[in-house]
Amino acid sequence: MAQIIISQLILCLFVILINIAPHSADETPSSLFILGDSTADVGTNNYIPESLLKANFPHNGIDFPHSRATGRFSNGFNTADFVGVNFASAGSGLLDVTGPKTMVVPLSQQISQFSTVKDNITALIGSAATKTVLSKSLFFISVGGNDISGYFATNTTIPADQFISNLISTYSNHITNLYNLGARKFGIISVPPLGCCPSQRLVQKLINGADGCFEPENDFAMSFYTALESLLINISSQLPGIKYSLGNGYKMTIDVIENPHASGFENVDSACCGTGILNAQGPCNSTASLCSDRRKYLFWDYVHPTKKAAYLAAKTLYNGPPYYVSPINFAQLAKDY
Repeated sequence: MAQIIISQLILCLFVILINIAPHSADETPSSLFILGDSTADVGTNNYIPESLLKANFPHNGIDFPHSRATGRFSNGFNTADFVGVNFASAGSGLLDVTGPKTMVVPLSQQISQFSTVKDNITALIGSAATKTVLSKSLFFISVGGNDISGYFATNTTIPADQFISNLISTYSNHITNLYNLGARKFGIISVPPLGCCPSQRLVQKLINGADGCFEPENDFAMSFYTALESLLINISSQLPGIKYSLGNGYKMTIDVIENPHASGFENVDSACCGTGILNAQGPCNSTASLCSDRRKYLFWDYVHPTKKAAYLAAKTLYNGPPYYVSPINFAQLAKDY
């Protein structure tokens, strides 16, 4: 774990130096801190020897420079690459109970790591300068999918509305903790239609004997977005100076699924890399089946998007309309003082 903190600190100090360097009057210097799960993990789990969720082997990274498997669950870059200092850990969730058996870093521990980084920044440039830098920085959070997937995988008897309420309450605590550490600007992306991932399409086919998305999980994802939207509206009135941008991961993804050719995709059902039905019956590894043109696929493996899909998501988050990202997009959030 110390290796993670050291590597993130080096990156963070690099970004800080950029921020305190001279800028022209029309430039908007700001750092970007990323927290979350495998949708944003750029190799954190590589540094956790016991972690069972890693992607530092082929075919992962086949379109990365030198075809190097870096730990990203993608054929190349992921959304975090396209939108900064990164604490995200594959398999993590809002709840500490999500992913412990796979030895990952839950969001609460990621925030603790950020607190350590903040202490080191303060020692380097002082508390006043640190406060200024953090108030201008963007905190990108992509999390929640693993919590929801776990809810369905465990066949829990907890009512859906109660579980969502628990997730939202925990999310509120995480945002408040980051706020108390100096964060003011939050770029948050909600979960996509998880029921349309190849793995869940496989569930729909094997359990219900039908093609298509597993709609109960999609309904859950939509309810989570609605609750998260309400949380952010409420919390913005309670924490002075907080600003946020909420990306609707559900709409962004379902619109591509329903009209794939508009974005240049030809396959939005199966995984590019995997085995069996829909390439969703086995993980992406060196022996898995691999599609020849990744640009035509929405999904890289049974749950993660391809590099192209991640790039399109990042573009939408950055300068998309209110239909996809509200009340302002990430570009407006970065410039908003």
